[in-house]
Amino acid sequence: MKKVKNERGVLKVICENCKQRPAKVTVTQVHNGEHLERHYCEVCANSLHPFYVEYKQDPLSLHQLLSNWFSQTEQQPMQQKQQKNIIVCDECGWSIQRFLDEGKFGCANCYNSFRPQLPNVFKRLHNGNTKHTGKAPGALGEKIALKKRIEAIRTQMKDAIATESFEEAAKLRDEARDLESQLSTGGGDQTNVN
Repeated sequence: MKKVKNERGVLKVICENCKQRPAKVTVTQVHNGEHLERHYCEVCANSLHPFYVEYKQDPLSLHQLLSNWFSQTEQQPMQQKQQKNIIVCDECGWSIQRFLDEGKFGCANCYNSFRPQLPNVFKRLHNGNTKHTGKAPGALGEKIALKKRIEAIRTQMKDAIATESFEEAAKLRDEARDLESQLSTGGGDQTNVN
């Protein structure tokens, strides 16, 4: 272990491998109960010891362990497969994984970039629900209920047409028209009599 003084007179340990840069990483090897310490700069430690992890990184990162375990040639096919599936925002560079990890978008364009994946994400987050069904104040709530009822009737009408139940479709059409007229005349304060 070689030590040199820096400009302030403080002793620094020099890397045992390159003998140029200051040692910032100490590797302790235990063999037959005997401790052997090696001192390396970050560059040499990264190249010599596959499990060296920078202090800024998560020391338990499975990706880091596996990527250091395998050689670069073994990693390339796996990285190419992963890169095909990575969706990144054009403007801010956030990935879908970063959005999932942080729970927020990097910019307004992220919503458009990740749009195909969002229904599945929201479905998982909201226990299978993808539509918001909240409360609404009195009269407004009645109008919203009418609109939802009209929408449901139109869906039933399309299904009836698809199965060639034209009489049923005509009844549903008339019912939807009645509800639409109620909606245009003031909301759900009138009751539908059939």
